[in-house]
Amino acid sequence: MAARVTAAMGRSAKIAIGLVLVLAVLLGLNALVTGAETRSAEVTQPDGRILGLRGGALQVVDRGPRQAPPIVLVHCFTCAIDWWDGMVPRLESRHRVVALDLLGHGGSEKPKSGYSIESQAALVAEALGRLGVRDATVVGHSLGGPVVVALAERSPRLVDRVVIVDSVPDVGYGDVGFVGELPFQPLIGEALWRVKPDFSIRDGLEVAFAPGFEVPDEFVEDVKRMTYSAYSDSHDAFEEYTDERSLPERAAELGVPVLSIMGAEEQIADDPRAALAAYREASPRTRTKLIMGAGHSPNVEKPARTAALVLAFAADKRPAKAGKTRPPMQARVQKSDAVRKRP
Repeated sequence: MAARVTAAMGRSAKIAIGLVLVLAVLLGLNALVTGAETRSAEVTQPDGRILGLRGGALQVVDRGPRQAPPIVLVHCFTCAIDWWDGMVPRLESRHRVVALDLLGHGGSEKPKSGYSIESQAALVAEALGRLGVRDATVVGHSLGGPVVVALAERSPRLVDRVVIVDSVPDVGYGDVGFVGELPFQPLIGEALWRVKPDFSIRDGLEVAFAPGFEVPDEFVEDVKRMTYSAYSDSHDAFEEYTDERSLPERAAELGVPVLSIMGAEEQIADDPRAALAAYREASPRTRTKLIMGAGHSPNVEKPARTAALVLAFAADKRPAKAGKTRPPMQARVQKSDAVRKRP
């Protein structure tokens, strides 16, 4: 009897081990297939068009008077041009407004690689050159914040002033938690990406707004257009860029006026007031604004207020206030112990 029980237990253990091995193989194959996926550029906006550039094809929307002072809009992580829909009509009567889908997002091309902040900024610079845009007010939301800062670093002639919307100084200023980090873990992330239902995408996007804000269906579709490589690598790019130097420190060295905007009901930044203080500490020349009633995306939640701030900043041609640039305020969490967070 004991021998039969032992034999049965042995068979069960072998079956369990076999199932684990099969699951591991399946997860590995899925990771290979998912990680190798690419997609071509396609027009997803009614007035969008595709620019074929050296680093990839980008979708752009170009509206307003061509001779008017330009405003360039660069969206957030997992977002697209449509996140600016509430602001563009308020800007285009006085400005030429150019909105772009970053590589890997929206209607732009989705290659296997090329998602570093510096690479994205180089593509934006090439696109603006193709469109004949220079001396622009460049506005970056979340992930778009470091992209427009990097654009000003590498191509100063293109940038007249910089607006940074809800871009945390570095990853020490927020935490999306264990569940929020699962999609970026090896094997697990690719598996979750393969089976993601719409409701889980919607739940993930809720942190980009104040509590209770209803996520638009089109924003769910924006996420579904991405490949896993674009999703994962774009997420990592924010951390890599701000690990070298914080965003406020980089912005303080640009030599152009900078405005940093945060929503008061941020769910990604632990404390939006502390994040704004980091920008002021890095340079007293940096202007800051807190938008009440908005979360991580005031351009969507409070488009009229955000557009008014951008218009006033673009129109204010006073030179930046003189002042000695100071080192940025110490992060409340040491970078070595910081948990990676979504940009």
